[in-house]
Amino acid sequence: MSSEPVERRLAAILAADVAGYSRLIGADEEGTLAQLKAFRKTLVDPTIAKHRGRIVKTTGDGMLVEFASAVDAARCAVEIQRDMADENTEIPQFKRIEFRIGIHLGDIILDDNDIFGDGVNIAARLESIAVPGGISISRAVHDQVRDRINVCFDDKGEIALKNIARPLQVFAISGAKESKTTVSPESKPALALPDKPSIAVLPFQNMSGDPEQEYFADGMVEEIITALSRIRWLFVIARNSTFFYKGQSPDVKQVGRELGVRYVLEGSVRKGGGRVRITAQLIEAETNIHLWADRFDGSLEDVFDLQDKVAVNVAGVIEPTLVAAEITRATARPTKDLQAYDLYLKALPRLFQFSKEGLFEAAELFAQAITRDPQYGPALAFASVCHMRIAIDEWDEHSEPQAIELARRAIAVAHDDPVVLSNASFTLAILGDDITAMIDLADRAVSLNPSYARGWYLSGLLRLEAGQSDQAIELIEKALRLSPREGMGTPMMLSVIGRAQFYKKQFDLAAQNFMLCLRQSPGSPWRYRFLAASYAHQGRLQEANDVIRQLLALGVPVIPSKWLGNPNHPGNELLLSGLRLASGEGCLSGT
Repeated sequence: MSSEPVERRLAAILAADVAGYSRLIGADEEGTLAQLKAFRKTLVDPTIAKHRGRIVKTTGDGMLVEFASAVDAARCAVEIQRDMADENTEIPQFKRIEFRIGIHLGDIILDDNDIFGDGVNIAARLESIAVPGGISISRAVHDQVRDRINVCFDDKGEIALKNIARPLQVFAISGAKESKTTVSPESKPALALPDKPSIAVLPFQNMSGDPEQEYFADGMVEEIITALSRIRWLFVIARNSTFFYKGQSPDVKQVGRELGVRYVLEGSVRKGGGRVRITAQLIEAETNIHLWADRFDGSLEDVFDLQDKVAVNVAGVIEPTLVAAEITRATARPTKDLQAYDLYLKALPRLFQFSKEGLFEAAELFAQAITRDPQYGPALAFASVCHMRIAIDEWDEHSEPQAIELARRAIAVAHDDPVVLSNASFTLAILGDDITAMIDLADRAVSLNPSYARGWYLSGLLRLEAGQSDQAIELIEKALRLSPREGMGTPMMLSVIGRAQFYKKQFDLAAQNFMLCLRQSPGSPWRYRFLAASYAHQGRLQEANDVIRQLLALGVPVIPSKWLGNPNHPGNELLLSGLRLASGEGCLSGT
């Protein structure tokens, strides 16, 4: 008996699903379903019909659509993502419905009204690796549409997709999720370019398929930024600004304008099975011309060598006269222990939460890294900062001696590492060492690496501790120029600016900054103290007393047992008098 012939045809398949659907349903089942239904009815389905697509089937959070043309499929996807961006403008981020879309052009099998085959499977896998609001397409689609739709394409290299026999070259469509009503990049004022070559390294895409590996991809980018930052003739934008674009597919020209740089480096990291692959490409922002691209494969044992190769190649394109040996020396790694490095990467984001829980978690991770490599300078330095914060926030009385010991050990192995010198000197200055000597160390750090934004921030903070408020603000502004996306809105910057204004008796400005600071990062008792004192000196005693009650709820006294940095700082008496006004003598012990 002969079998019935199988019906096949070539088609463009679009697969889409809602990013974070389970989280959205868990938070608001009825609201999410109603919102998704409305989007389907008014936006998604009409757009598919407009571009001659056929909805083959739907799931709770996704759909499979067939097109006769790859161009129709791509245009449909771009229009959906841009319209969704418009619809989401007024919706809080945590409530937004965002689609991930994958498109492949290939052979499919028809069975009744359903479709099967590799063409369908590949489209589904491409959808799974797209960012929320983004579009991933195969090489077959790219070749058909690249000259027919007005978007940018990011070459992600060959990617091994789950259950697909061979690696597939993947492209992401940049700008697909930009709102049509968004002000165009050209209409926004561009930052002036520095007087030397300038570069921003965007977050690399984690292609491992495992969200737990995000920290590894982020750490890879940070190491490349650090390596490039040590090249004195190169102006490098700080990590905190470039990571504003994490999870997005920004237009490179817009990035160049917003950050004030001539070059942008972007790429991806795939980690798995003891191997790592790094792909990177260097783009001239103004022209969107790709100057260089390469791929680096190796074992995890050689991951630092791979980072160095990326740095060497990028620098070689920007400045051909640079001798590669100078970068090789500049990018020497502070540890050869990969597990110590892994622990260090996990600790950093917890440290900068500045919450009690985050600080203790970071301290434990740093301790594990140092146990594996006792000479690991950056881990020693940041561990000292961690314990210093625990000490001055009065979470643990035993942390102060640990912080001092760790900082001195860090300086002993620092050599010329600006990260180690600046952070260790900061710890020692805050805990009472000679402020002038620590300022000299911090200044040495920024002279070694003039592009290290945190170094300028810490140098400014030490000036503040020395009673030099105006100079402190000047140095903080240098940090802000190197990290324009970090800006005045981050708690660290707000805190330093607010303290400088408080010491200058600009109490209204100080109060505004400390209010913003506490909204974003409510963990530190010092921010409550300065806010309460700022209100008190303005005569806003009820508001000051409300802040004091919030401070006492943290379980710490109103008047600290140890002052920040210089115990003879002229601003200490100003803070003390403000706290007395705010709380009355009966509250000063914390009762």
